[in-house]
Amino acid sequence: MTTTTIPREADWTEAPTLIEGASRLELTPRDCDLDYWFTAVPQGTLAGMVHGHAPNARVPAYMLEAGPLREAIMNEFAFRSIAEEIATRSITYIIAAAPDVYTMEFFGTQLIDEARHSRVFRGHLLELGVPEQELFDTIWRISGDDARAILHPLEAFALPLIRDQRDFIAGVVILTILVEGVLAPAAELSERKWRLLDPPAAQIERGANIDEIRHLTVGSSTVRDYLREHPEAKPHVLDIITRGRQLWATLPTQDVIIKRELFFQAGLEQHADVVGDYEIWPGKRLIDTTPEERLIAAHTWSTEMQNSRLTYMGLPEAIP
Repeated sequence: MTTTTIPREADWTEAPTLIEGASRLELTPRDCDLDYWFTAVPQGTLAGMVHGHAPNARVPAYMLEAGPLREAIMNEFAFRSIAEEIATRSITYIIAAAPDVYTMEFFGTQLIDEARHSRVFRGHLLELGVPEQELFDTIWRISGDDARAILHPLEAFALPLIRDQRDFIAGVVILTILVEGVLAPAAELSERKWRLLDPPAAQIERGANIDEIRHLTVGSSTVRDYLREHPEAKPHVLDIITRGRQLWATLPTQDVIIKRELFFQAGLEQHADVVGDYEIWPGKRLIDTTPEERLIAAHTWSTEMQNSRLTYMGLPEAIP
């Protein structure tokens, strides 16, 4: 009998946090080919999981009742399901433009990862009691306006480059730096804050975040190696980052996140007995945090991770 060795960064128990892993690990497309993915993900991260979480993880009864905590998770996961679906569709153009088989295979696995994320975020809405025949209508009723305000402008920015111009490195930069690099801290925060209040939701986030470690680190090494081989492309890459950040600055992202956090705060106070002395980060009890503190923490994590990755990619000029 052969024993499958799960890479540490894909092991459910041993994997670092998303922020730590994405800031410190080094993985390349050659490291994370199809053979790696089959071992690391279906036989590793997801082994024994059902709908993205452990079979014995149950939705607490209070999450099935109308209230701010339910509103918070419904808003968050409806939006995430749309975002992951858009990412899945966009990655097809990166795969089509991949310059070699290694990047083609890696981004092929990332496409499957993102499609799975969309599915398990949707699936949790079913676990929360949304009727299956009403699922997609419910998702768009809850988060359609937010998706149109945030995700559609990002898609409109990316598609001319990756679909029409078949600009491979533009796609990787947008995906790695401007999308996943910006949203990763919010995903890390989500995993931590739902850990006791909605265990299946937190575990779904954990599985997705383990995948994102791989996506961010391989994406970073892809940009680094491309710029080493094509130093003349650096101004183009910096221009994409600059224009992408300018676009982000015009989007109502903070309003959407604050809306969720206010729902979460009201629900947290209603169910303070559930979280007790649980610490969302060392020395800070979740019950003692405010929406502003949680957002500041996520922003700090984002800055630290982005600065680390940009330096690694050879783009210190892009550090704000």
